[in-house]
Amino acid sequence: MSGEEQVPVTEQLIDSIDQGRFELCRDDDLVGWLYYTHLKPNRYALRHTEVETSHQHQGVAGALVRRVLDEIRARGGTITVICPFVVDYLSRTTAYVDLVDARHPGYSDRAAAESARVAARG
Repeated sequence: MSGEEQVPVTEQLIDSIDQGRFELCRDDDLVGWLYYTHLKPNRYALRHTEVETSHQHQGVAGALVRRVLDEIRARGGTITVICPFVVDYLSRTTAYVDLVDARHPGYSDRAAAESARVAARG
């Protein structure tokens, strides 16, 4: 195999319910996670996205959010968007607008989400 060829990466999304987060593994390595709170009846408050330092700037966060949103859609759920990265991701696509909970949408722009996050830290 030449240095030019790409080896396919195996991705797996895991719902780590006990830790309250979705985890993205690539080739069995944990590369990123998205913390959530599961609310009734079937709403997910997406709170915070993190990526392992060694995997930053490799598209992990975007892939993680896309996989999480697809999983929530498959479960028939809705989302409340709190995480600034998720807010930013959703601002660039209309593919997931149907998932945003009409009564509890969360933040509509990244600046508002970031401001609330800073205020919460005190």
